Amino acid sequence: MASAWHLRMVHGSGAHAPCALGKFATRSHSITSFLGGAFASVLLGLCSPAAMAQGGPAAGSQIVTVQAVQASSIGSSVALGGTVVAYREVTLTAQIPGRVEFLAGTEGDRFKADDILVAIDDDDLLAQRRSALAQLSNAQSAISNAQVQYQRELWSPQSRSISRSGGMGVPNMFDQMFTQPFAQSFMPGNVGGDRWVDRQADIHGYGTQLTQAHNQALAAQSQIEEIDAKLRDTRSFAPFDGVITRKMVEEGDTVQPGQPLLEFADLTYLQVEVDVPVRLMPGLKKGMLIPSRLDVGNVRVDVRVAQIFPSADPVRHTVTVKFDLPVNVPGGPGMYAEVMVPDISTGVSSVPVIPDSAVLWRGSLPAVYVATDGDQAELRLIRLGDYVGSHEVAVLSGLQIGERIYVSPPGGAAPGWSHRGEK
Repeated sequence: MASAWHLRMVHGSGAHAPCALGKFATRSHSITSFLGGAFASVLLGLCSPAAMAQGGPAAGSQIVTVQAVQASSIGSSVALGGTVVAYREVTLTAQIPGRVEFLAGTEGDRFKADDILVAIDDDDLLAQRRSALAQLSNAQSAISNAQVQYQRELWSPQSRSISRSGGMGVPNMFDQMFTQPFAQSFMPGNVGGDRWVDRQADIHGYGTQLTQAHNQALAAQSQIEEIDAKLRDTRSFAPFDGVITRKMVEEGDTVQPGQPLLEFADLTYLQVEVDVPVRLMPGLKKGMLIPSRLDVGNVRVDVRVAQIFPSADPVRHTVTVKFDLPVNVPGGPGMYAEVMVPDISTGVSSVPVIPDSAVLWRGSLPAVYVATDGDQAELRLIRLGDYVGSHEVAVLSGLQIGERIYVSPPGGAAPGWSHRGEK
């Protein structure tokens, strides 16, 4: 496969084989004028006797055949940037006004579920609760008195009591025994009154007092429950095992209802949140694995589609998708990550794929050792595409499907060439 990146360096067992650049290796001035000084020095360095003498994999290095995969999973993938987020994260806010009197810790401190994280001063609420308890006690006393009065009216009606009639002594007794019975029996109309009606009215009155006393007790009890709810709101508890990720107040600060106090998250599991264009959504299914790259240490891992939001943003025309990261990956919430979302709307073709351990670097130039038919090592420049999996990368030019390469060239590579990350 012809390519502008194609550069060969053949290593024999003894003498140096001629460089694949041919006559251009002896005419450095022409190369310099054509490619530029910097790139020419790289090419000449590859063909130098020192590089050819020292380079090449050692005996016993593993050789594999370049395989092919469909471009629908590589070349047609789109790299989308996202943000690492915690699987569970909450923002604790103040529910009542007051002064912060306790903070359990600072950013990075870990707590168990139901641990107290923030406490607000509750002296005023405690005073209100004591007042409500006093009102409840008064209401209970009123209930007891109303019950006694009601029972007395049932068993000893006040309408028959001598003490409620006019006069005293013998005149009062005479009035009870003769005057009132005679008036109620022989006088026309309601002259003298109806003792049965009076008794029913007295019973109803005492019953009303008993009901009012019960209502006062219920009102006092409700007030106590309301104060108890506010007292619970003075304490913010950890909803699950997690870590304080951000603290927005300090001890002594005065807060108002709705004011954020701190952010608390469970960092055991992490996710990548990405806004995916609507046109790419047909290529994503819940549970599928796709490659991704973390900004921390340039780590490449496979992520799983965990959640696809049901609606798209009407302004940006994107759908929010969350991807599960493997456990114990480096990094944390807020960091940058990229995911390779497949674009199934493009055509399908075959692209060579090689292990990333086979790639050597000199600056920004990638190369691999190719095994020729004579089992000689050939250092060849290539052009890389996107990662297919965690440790496989596509080759856009410089290699053909079916060629053989060294999987992991040992430390005998040509001078200046090394694996990425090595010094």
